[in-house]
Amino acid sequence: RMESLPEAVLIRILASIPAVDLVLACRLVCCQWKNLVDGAALWILKCQQEGLTGAESQENAENWQNFYFLSKRRKNLIKNPCGEEDLQHWGEVENGGDGWKIEELPGDFGKEFPSEEVHKYFVTSYEWCRKAQVIDLRAEGYWEELMDTTQPKVVVKDWYAGRSDAGCLYELCVKLLSENEDVLAEYRSETIAIPEDNDATWTEISHTFSNYGPGVRFVRFEHGGQDTLFWKGWYGVRVTNSSVTVEP
Repeated sequence: RMESLPEAVLIRILASIPAVDLVLACRLVCCQWKNLVDGAALWILKCQQEGLTGAESQENAENWQNFYFLSKRRKNLIKNPCGEEDLQHWGEVENGGDGWKIEELPGDFGKEFPSEEVHKYFVTSYEWCRKAQVIDLRAEGYWEELMDTTQPKVVVKDWYAGRSDAGCLYELCVKLLSENEDVLAEYRSETIAIPEDNDATWTEISHTFSNYGPGVRFVRFEHGGQDTLFWKGWYGVRVTNSSVTVEP
């Protein structure tokens, strides 16, 4: 009989069951199973079995069940971050000057991106170009109780560069929004000026939201820029590999 098994053996058996079934079915079987599914030992074992643990994660993960689900679900929530689908998925597009354009790396007077997986970038023109995405966290699988109680980290990253023969400006603004799209937390970079005769190096900018309070349901990501020489064409800031991730 299952209830006569030592707890350590029962935990190993339960750890072989898919996580969703553990939460939705197994914890309803009896008080013992509920306590095991709600406890840390089972989820620590599942994390170890699936390679989700390390020294740092073990020290920091207060709720191992949430840590497991967040680790398994972690992905870039920005769609079309590198321009492979033209401007698809980007809304609220402002096309100043000659508007946004997608170019192949490294581009004229540019440098290759640090990752070989990135092949294209968006480039701005001689007046401000901006574009945005709004991420629906519930639609991406991050349920309300998780966002309100655990408040996992929301990590934002973007990459920008100029071309070596022209100066340009760059800005990033990310907001955490409520159900009614009220701003609950905001990160706004300074207006970053890249001088003419720069080395065209790609630079990463990042921000981590934590302890932002309950109610977050959407993330609004916006970036953009322009050139500073007002040359017709596409001499403004280049952006690519944007990302928003929800992490333990």
